[in-house]
Amino acid sequence: MSPHIPLRVILDNIRSGHNVGAVFRTADAFAIEGVDLCGYTARPPHRDILKSALGATDNVPWSGHETTAGCLAGLKAEGWRIAVIEQVEGSSTLTDWQPGASEKWAIVLGNEVRGVDPAIVAMADLAVEIPQFGLKKSLNVSVCGGIVIHHASEYMRSA
Repeated sequence: MSPHIPLRVILDNIRSGHNVGAVFRTADAFAIEGVDLCGYTARPPHRDILKSALGATDNVPWSGHETTAGCLAGLKAEGWRIAVIEQVEGSSTLTDWQPGASEKWAIVLGNEVRGVDPAIVAMADLAVEIPQFGLKKSLNVSVCGGIVIHHASEYMRSA
């Protein structure tokens, strides 16, 4: 197994346990540092998480937090930079974000319907969006997480 990269995924009020489990599998595949489950996001050993995680919850460190704001405040105090993955005014495209190997990044993935809460967006160092060319301009949250984790891993492992 490769060493963990300094990348965390923050799940902000994700309603589907299947999405949570899929993020755990991706987190394991790319050996990221951990997953933070915030608000009403389901926590292991939830049946739907275990069904889609296929054991990844045993390999990926995770913690639960009552609020996303509290989680982010703690991470910022530890020197983590925060990137929300959201389509908002002033966001950068994913291709322009090049996290370095010596940087510690936490990416925030928001609720399947409402996205990342505006108060959480305001706490971030950066907003990043995935360029999309279809009509819907929307991705499943676990698919979005997979794309962003892969992108960050490419930069963080190449330095």
